[in-house]
Amino acid sequence: MTILVVGASGATGKHLVEHLLNRGHHVRVIVRSKESISEFARNHELITLIEASVLDLSDTEMAQHVLDCDAVASCLGHNMTFKGMFGKPRRLVTDAASRLCNAIKSNKPEKSCKYVLMNSSGNSNRDLNEPISFSHRLAVGLLRMLLPPHVDNEKASDYLRINIGQNDKDIEWSAVRPVNLINEEQVSEYKIYTSPIKSAIFDKSTTSRTNVAHFMADLITDDEVWTKWKGQMPVIS
Repeated sequence: MTILVVGASGATGKHLVEHLLNRGHHVRVIVRSKESISEFARNHELITLIEASVLDLSDTEMAQHVLDCDAVASCLGHNMTFKGMFGKPRRLVTDAASRLCNAIKSNKPEKSCKYVLMNSSGNSNRDLNEPISFSHRLAVGLLRMLLPPHVDNEKASDYLRINIGQNDKDIEWSAVRPVNLINEEQVSEYKIYTSPIKSAIFDKSTTSRTNVAHFMADLITDDEVWTKWKGQMPVIS
């Protein structure tokens, strides 16, 4: 397979790239600097490095980078600094999803391309009637007002749910919603749910970034896993 990964220099993206390379797949990454990814990945024979800011690419360049890709994975997110949360681009994750999907469509692929989005369990799947408590609704309302990255995560998944939908001939998608993230080097046991089993905001459950990357790699490379979770927003805990 050939997979394009954006957000490859982030804490989860780095793990995803390595999982895919270890499984023997060709990986293209768009990073501002090749030094931002691991030496293992940087020097791997199956990697193609594209040094650029993803939203600065022209439509033609974007289409070229997704050409012949079996999947596109986005681990993009906002840095948890004042500038990262309140500066531009406010719609990094959403605009990247929109432009990458448009690029895929412009190539008129012979078979559908997978789009795997790293999202957040704080975001609800509005295709389902997920139970949400009053306190959770209140907290989400505050997050929307105070933290632009939360709105970006919501709009990115909404773009996939509404604009791409369930029956697009060119793109199939899945939006992965992890609980609170921690750093661990090794993959540990994790569980996947259709919806959060506890309040995503008030629950203290954790999963590691490498677990999230491992599940995203499974979605991309394992047809059985993909068939189960495509068009959905699985929660990983």
